[in-house]
Amino acid sequence: MEPMMIAAITGARDRAIDPALYDHVRAAVRAYIDKTTGIQTLVQMRGLVHLVRQFRCVDENDILDEHGYKKLYNQDLMNMVDSRMDRLRRGQRTVEDFTINGAVPFLHALHQRGVMLYLASGTDQADVEREAEALGYRALFGERIYGAVGDITKEAKRMVLERILSAICNEAPERIVAFGDGPVEIRETHKRGGYTVGVASDEIRRYGLAPQKRRRLIEAGADLVIPDFSASAPLLNLLFGG
Repeated sequence: MEPMMIAAITGARDRAIDPALYDHVRAAVRAYIDKTTGIQTLVQMRGLVHLVRQFRCVDENDILDEHGYKKLYNQDLMNMVDSRMDRLRRGQRTVEDFTINGAVPFLHALHQRGVMLYLASGTDQADVEREAEALGYRALFGERIYGAVGDITKEAKRMVLERILSAICNEAPERIVAFGDGPVEIRETHKRGGYTVGVASDEIRRYGLAPQKRRRLIEAGADLVIPDFSASAPLLNLLFGG
């Protein structure tokens, strides 16, 4: 998302730009992405439109709307995903190369304990399902995978929480545990009385703590913050007792 947004703001998708301008734009983009992690891509692209206008590097007639920028983003994203999936199929990479340390085994551990798993994402529904299938955890969620449907009024994460609360008759919200690296799922679960685990992981290395993420998740109301899932045994003991 970062390079795509920088190119959209500067109008320099295929050419070099002034280093000072690049640094300024990159700082603004990183701050915006950091603030909006976890919300629908379409909503993020609406914010991008405002950033493009703010920097005034692109002629008004050339500025796209949120749907246009989302299309560009999805093209870049799918190119990257297709490349990764191809390497995965060829055996050149493993699932561990594309997931946060210990995340998939932790999902299996929850499933084995009878936990009903839900997956909610701001990414488009079909893409979320395809990734879950490719990385081998699709079956753990059954039909409980929710992604964006192209309607900014239908926030997948809020919809999932409301569905869970309805299923348990709103009588035991403490039975809900939300894991996430964005403030949306943490905030929405926290205010409904559920337990929240913020995952403040370094996404480049796929393990270890990202301090900026940690601060954002604590501010959103995280009850616990972890760097990754490498310490799954004590985490499971904390959640289930014993």
